[in-house]
Amino acid sequence: MRARYGKARHRAKKRLFKEARGNFGGRSKLLRTVKETIIRSRAYATRDRRVRKREFRALWITRITAAVRERGLSYSAFMHGLSLASIALNRKQLSELAVQNPEVFSELVEASKKARASAA
Repeated sequence: MRARYGKARHRAKKRLFKEARGNFGGRSKLLRTVKETIIRSRAYATRDRRVRKREFRALWITRITAAVRERGLSYSAFMHGLSLASIALNRKQLSELAVQNPEVFSELVEASKKARASAA
């Protein structure tokens, strides 16, 4: 008797088609194309998990820069002043403060300016 893989093959194809759902045309309907699509989508997903971290860090730095410039300081000078003042806040926390609590952020800017003045 010949070996048949009907049920197992159907289950495997169903899993692939389920993962490719939402793609256009043959990318969600044709087995060979679905396989290529899934391989590429997994590669992009792996790459973009790292890219997302980069993009968020850039966004936080942009927000901090804008907030600090309003208060008459550059980003690098601000960050240097924070390190001199031993204030350990990461960029995500600083950008949240700049957006949601501008008065607290202003105090941080002043602390940074004082620390830079006393170090110089």
